[in-house]
Amino acid sequence: MRASGVDETWHVPTARTVVLLLPALLIAGGVLYDFVTPRDFTAIPFFTAAPLVAAPFYPLIGTVVTGIVALIAAYGVHVRYGFGMDADTVTEVVTVVTVAVLAVVLNRVVRRGDLRLASQREIAVATQRAVLPEPVERIGGYEIAARYEAAQADAYIGGDLYAVQDSAYGVRLVVGDVRGKGMGAVAAVAVVIGAFREAAEQEASLEAVVQRLERALSREASRQGGIEAVEGFTTVVLAELPHGDGLVRVVNRGHPPPLLLYPDGTVRPLAAREPALPLGMSDLDNWPDRADEVPFPPGTTLLLHTDGLTEARDAHGAFYDPERRLAGRVFRDPGTLIRTLAEEVRRHCGGGMADDMALLAVRRPPDGHRG
Repeated sequence: MRASGVDETWHVPTARTVVLLLPALLIAGGVLYDFVTPRDFTAIPFFTAAPLVAAPFYPLIGTVVTGIVALIAAYGVHVRYGFGMDADTVTEVVTVVTVAVLAVVLNRVVRRGDLRLASQREIAVATQRAVLPEPVERIGGYEIAARYEAAQADAYIGGDLYAVQDSAYGVRLVVGDVRGKGMGAVAAVAVVIGAFREAAEQEASLEAVVQRLERALSREASRQGGIEAVEGFTTVVLAELPHGDGLVRVVNRGHPPPLLLYPDGTVRPLAAREPALPLGMSDLDNWPDRADEVPFPPGTTLLLHTDGLTEARDAHGAFYDPERRLAGRVFRDPGTLIRTLAEEVRRHCGGGMADDMALLAVRRPPDGHRG
């Protein structure tokens, strides 16, 4: 039963629909304007605007047809008064023809630009899938979900990163944020992820994995030289879920702390007991990495994220607080959790974000549900 008498099949016209109808409305408006005004008034602005509006949105044939119809209408309003090819008529006809030709040229330029943009998007998507492939939904008996949200429209990848690797030592995860933007940041992301995947398979401890990442970034900075070798750094947090132990080990190098979401809705941040500098800053200070170890009971979810989550601001400058927002809530799986977070952050920021955001969630299924 419908809750009201409103027909649910009715929809408010979208902006795109209005734009597509606008050339026809302009031509019809020009004809109407000519009929209701004295003959000294001209409707030529309506007829010249129609093909120009059509050019960016219509295909070539639609733009040409719009120009022809506008030309016929412009000439027709003069014929109505019995005028032949006098000076005013010729001037207005030539004006419409000129504008229609320009509209066709504009249409071709826009279409070529659309093709280039589509090609760039395909390259960006391919790059993201190669550098940040989406993990499978279940790894080593744990439920996994990941998401990358770019702050800039049509930018598919930046300096945020995530990766998951199953190994003989457990399921290992990394989330990080490379200083800077552009292709330099993407290159650093590829270095970190490549080094992580290799080290996660070979190194017996999480601390040793972190040191491998440090050395890989140091080599890349030396190879690049310049200011990147001096100022480049990457914040990372690594986690390890040993097979069958019901524990999670975390090493944090200057990154926002992960969150543990318990089945009863309790949220606990895993702040590092001994704060450490990001990767690439060992010249300023250096001390051994030490993993923090906490229980990871059945039904608990570990959420790793970049500062695009915690530094998202609303119109009043208030930050999004995931610990407070998630407290008391229970999500049926990691995918639902990160989708909800991404949607809430977008709404919190009013549809736009100031920084990219990477989210990685792993859940230990309740007892009897592990597969």
